[in-house]
Amino acid sequence: MTYIILLVATVFSFIAGFLLKGFLSLRSLSSAREQAEELLKQAQREAENIKKEAELVLKEEIYKVRNEVERELKNRRADLERREAKLVQREENLERRAELLEAREKEMEEKFESLTLREKELEALKAKLEEALEEERRRLTKISGLSVEEARRLLLAQVEKEAREEAALLAKRIEDEAREKAERKAREIISIAIQRCSTDHVCESTVSVVPLPNEEMKGRIIGREGRNIRTFEMLTGVNVVIDDTPGAVSISSFDPIRREIARIALERLIADGRIHPARIEEVVEKVKEEFPKILREEGEKAAFEVGIHDLHPQEIELLGKLKFRTSYGQNVLQHSKEVAYIMGIMASELNLDPKLAKRIGLIHDLGKAMDQEVEGSHDEIGADIALKLGEPPEVVDAIRCHHEKASPQSIYGVLLQAADTLSAARPGARRETIESYIKRLEKLENIAYSFEGVEKAYAIQAGREIRVMVEPSKIGDSEILALAREISAKIKKEVEYAGEIKVTIIRETRAVEIAK
Repeated sequence: MTYIILLVATVFSFIAGFLLKGFLSLRSLSSAREQAEELLKQAQREAENIKKEAELVLKEEIYKVRNEVERELKNRRADLERREAKLVQREENLERRAELLEAREKEMEEKFESLTLREKELEALKAKLEEALEEERRRLTKISGLSVEEARRLLLAQVEKEAREEAALLAKRIEDEAREKAERKAREIISIAIQRCSTDHVCESTVSVVPLPNEEMKGRIIGREGRNIRTFEMLTGVNVVIDDTPGAVSISSFDPIRREIARIALERLIADGRIHPARIEEVVEKVKEEFPKILREEGEKAAFEVGIHDLHPQEIELLGKLKFRTSYGQNVLQHSKEVAYIMGIMASELNLDPKLAKRIGLIHDLGKAMDQEVEGSHDEIGADIALKLGEPPEVVDAIRCHHEKASPQSIYGVLLQAADTLSAARPGARRETIESYIKRLEKLENIAYSFEGVEKAYAIQAGREIRVMVEPSKIGDSEILALAREISAKIKKEVEYAGEIKVTIIRETRAVEIAK
């Protein structure tokens, strides 16, 4: 309506302006009036037309609004009808549930009444049984000559003895089954780890061989009156062995880092061709400056091979040093990678974190990379390094206890002990001379013979097991366990070995009779 009123007012103002302009421009008043009247009639007709159009528009708007209101009302009525249907259905469900509850309540009442009657019958039967028991008790007391309390004590003692025997047998059977299952599972996991881990055997660790392009190079390395070789040995701290071996010289040193520096320097001097004291000093100093970079590269290479990519830079450098350390002839870095592989496989089989297990195995011997100025065992030193560099508690604990000087606080410590033992004790892992091997076997047998009652002792399985046969007349079945523990304790105290040694005691009694 407001729109229509504004439209009419606009039309009238336009007409009024037009009339005013016409009045001013017309010369004759009469003609002006006629024109004004004509214009006024025309304006009235246009206003009526506009009014009719506005009424039509208004009717259409009212019709649309009415349709929308009716449609909304229809939707609401339908919604209300659906809700009423749901309420009716819910009321029906509630009524059915109420009927079921009433039926169940009646059933429970009937059962309660039945149980009450049964209870009364049982009480009567119990009273009869008590009377019969009392009568039987009096009769047994009269026959046996024992009082009730004495008979009870005698019966309880017998029952207790039988129960103890059965419990001991049951406990032993359960323990044997659990041990058998655990050993079977452990063997399976360890065998899988060993099968999937392929490593090299031990090699010589005190000599490096440098190839020569020709035999004339030996004379240039020695120099005039031996000046070159003396300068080289003094700067590097190694021994250069030049013998009749064709096309090669040997570098000998018990310090693998010095030997590696000397090897690199000598190879560079041979490639350069200029070999004199000043040049030797220059090349050796340059190799010494570059050696920390070589250590980092070796550490990064080992970490990449194992799949560990977030080690601390100091850990990387210490890993590189392990490449030039040996333990009983076994390369420590190769041993660390092997332990990491074995731990990762065993952790996967046990549904543990293989990445954490590999990390522990790779860095467990970092203490061996430290110089002799640092006091303490390598496991303690390695644990302190790991703690200082922010390793997780599981890593620190496993490194600290991997030589069983402390009890492991997590399963990863146990896995590290097993993997470390497997890597060190496998055939070919560590170099041992035949003389020391025989002495170790003899020492194991002598330890067994030092105990009274031992008849024979045999060191078998390359010194991994000792079997002891005892005299049955001197040592009973109950004493062989104590003897095994004593022999094991003495071996731990007096023998140095890697891995573990199994002690088996055998006691045999034979009864022989000849029928003639």
